[in-house]
Amino acid sequence: MRQLRSIVTVGVALTVMAGGAWAQEPGSVVAADPRVEGRTYTFPGTGQEVPYALFVPSNYDASRVWPLMVVLHGLGRPYDWMMGYEGLVDAAERDGYIVVSPLGYHPRAWYGSRGPGIPNMRRAEGDIELLPENLGELSEQDVLNVFNLVREEFNIDEDRMYLWGHSMGGAGTYHLAARHPDLWAAVGVAAPAPSVSPDQLEAFRHVPIIVLQGDQDQLVNRTVQWVAKMRELGMQHVYVEVKGGDHSRFINADRAMVEKIFAFFNIASKDQREAPTN
Repeated sequence: MRQLRSIVTVGVALTVMAGGAWAQEPGSVVAADPRVEGRTYTFPGTGQEVPYALFVPSNYDASRVWPLMVVLHGLGRPYDWMMGYEGLVDAAERDGYIVVSPLGYHPRAWYGSRGPGIPNMRRAEGDIELLPENLGELSEQDVLNVFNLVREEFNIDEDRMYLWGHSMGGAGTYHLAARHPDLWAAVGVAAPAPSVSPDQLEAFRHVPIIVLQGDQDQLVNRTVQWVAKMRELGMQHVYVEVKGGDHSRFINADRAMVEKIFAFFNIASKDQREAPTN
């Protein structure tokens, strides 16, 4: 495959971009950006109508294949939250990515990364909603459901399917990469919040990964441990540690950080990497 080097970048200047779409309520980004479509589907077995957000490049042509990017939001965020990250849709239009943002069944369900149920799930203040005992399992399946819906509708390049997430979505990315390592050409995490051992990386050691992390975020030490494990395993990885970076705005308000995700995915394809070895 095209060359991917393991690097550590320390002291990257943080650029806070003015403006940008900041989703507070579900559908805010969809309402603000006509390029992003809000959809729902009926979750099999539960009858629940679950939303997801979709971006398709304006020049989409079904006669050729297109790369697909699945993005996983952080704890408590709406289904379309990450579509509002500074420059994400612009970059997807420029580079020709179909992008889909699933809810994960519930905004705080962790995409299965904390097991089939979430007994100690952090709730929003005043939230008394009764939740299914298998919420984690449903959350993971929702991502796969939406992923498959998009693959059925559009002509997706099977060698260029990507997954990345922020915070809770980073934990979900680790989990779904470990559970389904053969799906992804590459994955990415920003300020990930895993609750398991870095040994989880062994399940997808052949999948290239980019890690973005603010050095002022309380999760930085945990991320450094995971990156050390990547190095130990010989994983193709890029680690960017942002000087002065916090947990959220270092990625969602900074076009340059979002561009790093696209630059990494642009050079990663399953048909150009070595087959996994035991």
